[in-house]
Amino acid sequence: MYEGIMTPPPAATAPPAEGARPWLAFGACGAIWGSTFLVISIGNDTLAPVWAATLRLVAAALLLVAWTRVRRQRLPRDRALRAALAYGVCQFGVNLPLLYWGENRVPSGLAAVAFATIPLSSALITRALGMERLTRAKVAGAGLALAGVAVLFSGSLEGHVAPLGLGAILLAATMAALGTVLLKRGPRQDPIAANAVACAIGAVVSMAASFALGEAHALPETPGALLPLAYLTLAGSLGAFVVMSWLINHWPVTRTAYVSVIVPVIALGLGIAVRGERLSAVSLAGAALVLLGLITGMRGRPRLASEARPDKVTP
Repeated sequence: MYEGIMTPPPAATAPPAEGARPWLAFGACGAIWGSTFLVISIGNDTLAPVWAATLRLVAAALLLVAWTRVRRQRLPRDRALRAALAYGVCQFGVNLPLLYWGENRVPSGLAAVAFATIPLSSALITRALGMERLTRAKVAGAGLALAGVAVLFSGSLEGHVAPLGLGAILLAATMAALGTVLLKRGPRQDPIAANAVACAIGAVVSMAASFALGEAHALPETPGALLPLAYLTLAGSLGAFVVMSWLINHWPVTRTAYVSVIVPVIALGLGIAVRGERLSAVSLAGAALVLLGLITGMRGRPRLASEARPDKVTP
């Protein structure tokens, strides 16, 4: 009688998978996303930012639906469909347009650092929904990461970084965290089919935003426009997001979220090497604080809400 009322959804309570496969998936996501911040910045040189995000989502949705059909896999239904749609609106419909728009104003490496706040957002959201518990390490890490964000914004006030761009990217990171948690909270489902639905609804939201902003809607014709779009669609949407969707079925959300520690290190290096991006001392100090907070928060195994003492379980 109490099942479904007192017990969190199965996906939220499944123990973390052990073995090499989850760690390989974790490393692959970090490597791909470490490069996508740079590629988004390059693509923005030739296409309007939100329109570029829309084209990527349309292409990804078509390819993922075709992939699902070839595998004879059914698209999500009922609770799984609602979870995939919520994931798509947050992760693709809001997050990607804000990220693309923000990267027109903020260096790609710093954008990746701002996205490293995802573990903080994930920890707070999963705690609010009763899926995972907050530990002392997470709270300490969150405090350090917040201090780093404050330093980054102080740099923006001094003119080193556009405050609107940084704010858009931080909001994008929060929506990405919310989307992942909502997918995790739903029933376990095929990651390819889930991302097919998510990219489709995300494309609709992103396209509406692009037209509302009055952007130009040119189609990519030159290598400078086509190559970033192809890489972001294939490696990013069909690669990293599908792998991450698989991973969150096997690990707690707050553990998978720490892929954000790897991403900014790679992105900062690529931004400096390829785009010649240079960060001020204030921005570097803020980035260091964010990463220190993430490393602090990673200590210890994530604890699920079901592992709490009876008197500590959130209703």
